Amino acid sequence: MPDFDAIVVGSGMSGGWSAKELCEHGLRVAVLERGPEIKPERDYVDQLPPWEQKNLDRISQDEIARHYYKQYPGVAYAVKESNKHFWVKDDEHPYETVNGTEYDWLRGYHTAGRSIMWSRQSYRMGPQDFTANKEENIGIDWPVRYDEISPWYDYVERFAGIAGNRDGLKQLPDGEFQPAFELTCAEKEFKTRVEAAFPGRNVIQARVAHITAVTDEQRALGRTNCQAQNRCHFGCSFKAYFSSLHATLPAAQRTGNLTMVHNAIVQSVEFDAESNRVTGVRVVDAETNQHRFYSSRLVFLNASTIASALILLQSKSSTFPNGLANASDQVGRNLMDHVSGAGANGLIQGFENKTVFGRRPGGIYIPRYANITEHDKPYKRGFGYQGGATPLGNANGQIPGIGQVFKEAHGAPGPWRVSIGAFGEQLPNPNNRVTLHPTKVDKWGNPLALFNVTYSENERIMLEEARKDAVAMLEAAGCSEINSSPVNLTVPGNRIHEMGSARMGRDPDTSVLNGWCQTHDVPNLFITDGSFMASSACQNPSLSYMAFSARSVKYAADLLEEKVI
Repeated sequence: MPDFDAIVVGSGMSGGWSAKELCEHGLRVAVLERGPEIKPERDYVDQLPPWEQKNLDRISQDEIARHYYKQYPGVAYAVKESNKHFWVKDDEHPYETVNGTEYDWLRGYHTAGRSIMWSRQSYRMGPQDFTANKEENIGIDWPVRYDEISPWYDYVERFAGIAGNRDGLKQLPDGEFQPAFELTCAEKEFKTRVEAAFPGRNVIQARVAHITAVTDEQRALGRTNCQAQNRCHFGCSFKAYFSSLHATLPAAQRTGNLTMVHNAIVQSVEFDAESNRVTGVRVVDAETNQHRFYSSRLVFLNASTIASALILLQSKSSTFPNGLANASDQVGRNLMDHVSGAGANGLIQGFENKTVFGRRPGGIYIPRYANITEHDKPYKRGFGYQGGATPLGNANGQIPGIGQVFKEAHGAPGPWRVSIGAFGEQLPNPNNRVTLHPTKVDKWGNPLALFNVTYSENERIMLEEARKDAVAMLEAAGCSEINSSPVNLTVPGNRIHEMGSARMGRDPDTSVLNGWCQTHDVPNLFITDGSFMASSACQNPSLSYMAFSARSVKYAADLLEEKVI
């Protein structure tokens, strides 16, 4: 008898959902997490102000140079002295790039992965996102359409807790929302002016994974309403924002069917050629270097887009000499991220005597309009803007000096600044890929990741146009002192939305997964992290990972019950 009915590799955004759903279907589940256990009472620092932290919570330049030379520049807003234990040390987890390319692989190895540190913007993909590849003959067609995934968006939104408004936009479908965080007065004025000047463009409240009207189910897990402290990247003691640590993993735990295994670095998924099934997972202990094998009837890979691809590529056999479930040679290919580095900001007048209460977790969002309501663009697909309008305070570079006048100026609202930045879609390209380094290994003997990812002219042109559009909207809103730097296309991976390395499709010759996130080649192996994405859309993708994970588990559990797999 196998050790477990199912093994889930990874405990983050999608791994937590896979574990919850599998456990609630009555299966005995092991979650293998490569990092240590996170205990909020020990590891969270969200209640401590910066002035009580070492170096005002700044990591020293020496430590950045030695340990965090990728993590810190990539997400300096989130990596601090007090929470640096949430982020890997780059010198302990190296990787390589080829042909002069760059890649930022930003990671957290611990319970719940990056679901502790994410920025929580949560948007559905729209109908257009599932048909664009086919219509434009780019990549491969999605084997799923919006109507098929919509009920699963409903399902995960109700459990997770998403604050937002029902805006009635076809390209950004409404969901099962809790009350949204209100726009500031300046944002409301910006919305009125922009929507009047540009029919078809909409300025809406950001949709964020924060509880604002706690449900009985959420309360039973110890969760409560968001306190608007905006200390989210330090962990949330209120459990108000969605993370697998405070939502899906506790739900799995209460079934009595969950076994958590920490410090378990997966080296391979074992395959039996006679039965054409995977039989379990081999791991090395991160602390002791001891090797272990866990057997199961079902495996869900949720290690993250890059790590899942590396595990498949390492899992070679006579049947799969190029990596498990890789008969199509698509594992590791079509690696995508979102592109950014274009936007603008300016001062908006008329609100100098206004201020705000609390620190909202999200401001405004301008959904994609390019090639939706506005056509004849010099690029394909499109982008959305994230941003907001906030008071600067008169002391923020406005009033020189020291003493009482300067101190009191900090309490005055002063001018307001509107800032918007674009997040755009990257087109799939089979030459953008991650592979195994042919000679270099990490300290546990695993081959290093080797990246070769570049942006296309479509992404470059898109961001140039996004910068121009941002300036035009600020001008239409009556902003002054508008600043828009030349486009600075971010390094691939820097948006931490990596996806596409084991894409789903209809044809086993050109894809790794079917429409249920089940590998074409091995029926009891599923992958529901960002690997499955056939295109990136421009929306933050985590909500889609949740929905597809829940949907795939239902399918897999039914097959298991019917003894089909």
